[in-house]
Parts: sequence; structure tokens; C-alpha cells
Amino acid sequence: KFKALNACVGCDLSGADLSKANLNNANLNNADLIGANLFLANLIGADLFLANLSEANLRGANLSEADLRGADLSEADLRGADLFLANLSGAQLFKANLVYANLVYANLSEADLSQADLSEADLRGADLFLANLSGAQLFKANLVYANLIYANLSEANLSQADLSQADLSQADLKNTDLT
Repeated sequence: KFKALNACVGCDLSGADLSKANLNNANLNNADLIGANLFLANLIGADLFLANLSEANLRGANLSEADLRGADLSEADLRGADLFLANLSGAQLFKANLVYANLVYANLSEADLSQADLSEADLRGADLFLANLSGAQLFKANLVYANLIYANLSEANLSQADLSQADLSQADLKNTDLT
């Protein structure tokens, strides 16, 4: 049924092996994907609004233009994932691994990225308005033209990060490493 309709609204896919699956434009709104294996999956333009992807393996997955508003990606593995133009506003990314992730022009406004690892991630032009990045690792991250207005960067590691033209107005930089 899922393959025929390319939709599985609110369904339970926890622990499912969907590695390398083609789920472009799939409707997985409010789906339970806890611990699912989505390694190298194609989720371009997918609707993952309010989906639970905590502890999911999304390494190398293509989530370009995906709707991840309010999604739970806590402790998810997103190393090398493509999130170009993805909407992650209000998403939970607590302790998520986003090393080398492409977040160019992604909407991360009001997202919780506390203690997330964004080392060497590409966040050029990303919207991080009111985002919580407390304790996050942003070592060598590219934040050129990023909107960090009112972002919480307390205790974050921005060592060697490129903040050229980034807007840090009213951002909380308490105990932030900017070396």
C-alpha cells in the first residue's frame, strides 16, 4: 500500500530498513521512524512534518526541500546528509550528528540543536533565528550569510568556523569558543 500511494501518514515504521529507498515526495507526515535505517535514502521533497526520526540512520540521505517542521531528529545520524533548502523549523535535533551535512539555505528557525555536532557542516545562508545551539560543535562550520539573530550559542564551539556576513544580532555568545 505504501509503495502504491507513496504515503504512510502516521504509520509505524520504527526500526524499518529503508536504506537506499526512493521516497522522493513521499508523505510520511507524523510517521514513527524511530531507529529506522534510511542510509542513502532519497527523500527529496518528502513530507516529514512532525515525524519521529529520533536515533534514525540518515547518513548520506538526500532530504533536499523536505518538510521536517517539528520533526524529532534527536540523536539521529545525519552525517553527510543533504538538507539543502529543507524546512526544519521547530525541529528537535538534540545531540544529532550533522558532521559534513549540507544545510545551505535550510530553515532551522526555532530548532533545538543543543549538543548537536555540526562540525564542517555547510550552513551558508541558513536561517537559525531563535535556534538553540547551546553546547553544539560547529568546528570549521561554514556559516557565511547565516541568520543567527537571537540564536543561543552559549557553550558552543565555533572554533575555525566561517562567520563572514553572518548576522549574530542579539545572539547569546556566553562562553562560546570563537577561536
